[in-house]
Amino acid sequence: MTDAATGGVIVGADGKYRCPWVGTSADYMAYHDSEWGVPVHDEHGLYERLILEAFQSGLAWITILRKREGIRDAFSQFDPDKVAAYGDGDIARLMQDTRIIRNRQKIVAAIRNAHATIALREHGGLDELIWSHQPQSVKAPETIHDIPAITPESTALAKSLKQAGFVFVGPTTAYAMMQAIGMVNDHLRNCVAR
Repeated sequence: MTDAATGGVIVGADGKYRCPWVGTSADYMAYHDSEWGVPVHDEHGLYERLILEAFQSGLAWITILRKREGIRDAFSQFDPDKVAAYGDGDIARLMQDTRIIRNRQKIVAAIRNAHATIALREHGGLDELIWSHQPQSVKAPETIHDIPAITPESTALAKSLKQAGFVFVGPTTAYAMMQAIGMVNDHLRNCVAR
């Protein structure tokens, strides 16, 4: 239940205060408590978050969470070297895989983004490119209304990713990834995960 006294968070059945988007979903709760907002710097992890955010575009995040293991399996555990080797036969196979989001544009984007990830290795890598857009400081949000969908940093990050050959990465997707990888901490001020 949300209460003004809790600072916009909700109180779970376990008595813990969490961001209101968690609701009562066990999937959301696990993701929120152990992963969302935790810093990620390894290439596989960053590539995975980038691909998952692209797949999420236009869908509820719960859909991605519930299909995540299938997506992970279908895309070679998000190994950019393996995904970059995918060809037309792999695209056809993925379009038939009910464990994933069967959107041809998103599948092709995952492959193109694997190529872009590999190309970045000669220029500092994906970690350097993404984290170079970290905001200097972000005030702890009091309510979900204090959390933006787009920031100047996410707009700049999206532009840098596109210049590096990435696709399906607009400012909103970039900001969602920034939240997911802990570049910004958008857990509400009174949230247990903050």
